[in-house]
Amino acid sequence: MIYAGVSDCYSKCDEVLEKFLSVKVNAMQVYRVSDSYGEQLGKGDDFTQRILPPVQREEVLYAMADGSMIFTRDDGWKEVKLGRIFKSSDCIDVAGKPGWIKQSQYLAHLGSSKSFTRQMDELIENYGSLHHRLIFVTDGAPWLRNWIEDAFPTATSILDFYHAKEHLCQFADEHFKERSEKEKWIVSQETLLLESGVAQVIHNIQSLCKEPTKQAQKLIDYYSANIDRMDYQKYRQTGKGIIGSGAIESAHRTVIQKRMKLSGQRWTLNGAQNMLCLRTIKMNQQWTKVIDLVKSEFKAAA
Repeated sequence: MIYAGVSDCYSKCDEVLEKFLSVKVNAMQVYRVSDSYGEQLGKGDDFTQRILPPVQREEVLYAMADGSMIFTRDDGWKEVKLGRIFKSSDCIDVAGKPGWIKQSQYLAHLGSSKSFTRQMDELIENYGSLHHRLIFVTDGAPWLRNWIEDAFPTATSILDFYHAKEHLCQFADEHFKERSEKEKWIVSQETLLLESGVAQVIHNIQSLCKEPTKQAQKLIDYYSANIDRMDYQKYRQTGKGIIGSGAIESAHRTVIQKRMKLSGQRWTLNGAQNMLCLRTIKMNQQWTKVIDLVKSEFKAAA
């Protein structure tokens, strides 16, 4: 019942369970059981324990974090903080096909950034003192940048290249009237960024207009604030050469959105966090924890 509840909306689970088990249950039963066990599992500290093998000397550990919105009954749209950790050796590249990550550890929290980062601190520290071999790839949000600088000052921190390029394209869309001129300029600046020439890109933006527009100044400020995290030429030679946060964008879909952003869904805050616990356990390949808890409760009842 719990696995059905964590995989699809409750209103569809009764049909699935009846087909597989020839047992009739209703959606409310599935909800009550799933919610109850999700709450119990969320009270433990299992989510901050290391589940991946130790990081070897020739490996690096990637850590990514970002926010994703879900709709709640009382507070409208609320942000779920999601973290994903994986080793460079688990990044699989197959010629002609998209790369994939063999194993990851996830952490999801519906609440303040402070409580989320406190859990992430504990989780990452359980992988040992890695210094520059701990690599963060984030979108440059101030709360993420400040957290990494305070908690892991010796780690390698990378501004997601595709966010950097997206901001560049938004500025170019506003500034250039001719499409061909705009595309040529974007390609030129993108090449400079990949060659760690962000200072030159900032200069090029400033030289386009005598008085920087609001959009130009916004881009200059964004690059200036993250200039120490934009050495892409170096980063592409480190670990698996990852400079984009595609792994955490994908995790938003698989951990959260696939189950918690279905049509018409509205969550209570407690119900959402309980479901996040179950979704995280499933994605972390730790479903035996659910089974063991169910067995222990049946044993106690008997």
